Amino acid sequence: MSHQTEQNARATGLGGAVWALVITSVAGFMAALDNLVVTTALPSIRQDLGGSLPDLEWTVSAYTLTFAVLLMFGAALGDRFGRRRLFLVGITIFTGASAAAALAPGLDSLIAARAVQGVGAAIMMPLTLTLLTAAVPAAKRGMAYGIWGAVNGLAVASGPLIGGSLTEHISWQWIFWLNVPLGLVLLPLARLRLAESHGTGSPLDIAGTLLASGGLFGIVYGLVRGPADGWTGRLVLTGLFAGGALLVGFVLYSTRAKNPMLPMRLFRSRAFSGINAASMLMFLGMFGSIFLLSQYMQGVLGYSPTEAGLRMLPWTGMPMFVAPIAGILSDRIGGRPVVATGLFFQAAGLAYMASVVTVDASYAAQLPGLIISGIGMALFFAPAANLVMSSVRASEQGIASGANNALREVGGALGIAVMASIFSARGGYETGQAFVDGLRPALVTGAAVVALAGVAALLIPRRRVIRAVGPTEQAPTLETVAG
Repeated sequence: MSHQTEQNARATGLGGAVWALVITSVAGFMAALDNLVVTTALPSIRQDLGGSLPDLEWTVSAYTLTFAVLLMFGAALGDRFGRRRLFLVGITIFTGASAAAALAPGLDSLIAARAVQGVGAAIMMPLTLTLLTAAVPAAKRGMAYGIWGAVNGLAVASGPLIGGSLTEHISWQWIFWLNVPLGLVLLPLARLRLAESHGTGSPLDIAGTLLASGGLFGIVYGLVRGPADGWTGRLVLTGLFAGGALLVGFVLYSTRAKNPMLPMRLFRSRAFSGINAASMLMFLGMFGSIFLLSQYMQGVLGYSPTEAGLRMLPWTGMPMFVAPIAGILSDRIGGRPVVATGLFFQAAGLAYMASVVTVDASYAAQLPGLIISGIGMALFFAPAANLVMSSVRASEQGIASGANNALREVGGALGIAVMASIFSARGGYETGQAFVDGLRPALVTGAAVVALAGVAALLIPRRRVIRAVGPTEQAPTLETVAG
């Protein structure tokens, strides 16, 4: 028996599934946490390193942008060169960039380190779901996705709490130092406990990666700079129009390319299209809301970073309790009703928050909205992962995971940019009332977007047929899955 075969044998069975769940959940936690972990640290970072508010937004956007635009390419690298091998590469890059961010002497170097962090996360994150799927028996995947989703959901939503607590009690640098010991522990565990696997082995799609990356960068750049530079500014308009043109070019190219990074034929499936549309819209509404609400609790209500994070726990902590149950429910009744219910709960929670935010809102008034939003988020994450991975052939699960994670991150980057723009147009940071005046329409927009995500989820077939369609549309292989 070869050394590789021995390693793969150790990584199979119940023990292998448990180790895969632990390793991929921790890796996913690291990548998801860094989306919003800096939001409550922005005032401290500005005090130490300087910079305007739009410049500080790039400490968030630099990460989400590189994360988003390279996710599908990272998944393709794993499919071609080995998923475990590239998973290790992604962890290494992410851990090293985290240390660089902690040591950054200025804002420019911090933004650069955040961008490199995004590269590592883009390689690592889509492979977590693929490696987990390969290690867990099909009958148990709903529960496994539930735990994975709970950890990822907790990381996204608790970013402001963890960032605020570390910033207040130690220093903002520790929001990045936190990743280093986790990464150093994961590297040997992943090397020894995960089985190696490959995808289709198709050539890498360099042209598609450049088109998608350039297009998304242009649009997000325009949205981030619009409020500060003016929506008719030359660079803003150039970014928006050039970005839109490149994305159109990406779609047209991908319909004709022999081995595209994201095969457009996957979107012929209502299941694949529906869950990806729902995921992008969910993250758009949720990210922008958390970005503004964490600042509202500190800047308007006067809570410290830790106090603000603790008061958001009914929202941020709920996935740990509800998401595993949601995964089990998705195994029994299908993911579609669970995901749709969660999205409508999340929309209702944001709408409620928009109705009660004032310059002196009591915590008791906010609590129902936080609880409803937390339940909604928890019901979404696990079944959504199940729906994504069961909507394509096994050989295309790496592509599907990369696409779904990319669209989530695109939604997150757009959410911060769009809702910050709405906030700036209707309010500002001058007074507490000005902040509330901007926050309320932004939250209403977030609620509407998440409700639209719920409508997209309802378009997923109740029982869907997965067609393993080749590029030449030859006879399909049929597999019916409860949705």
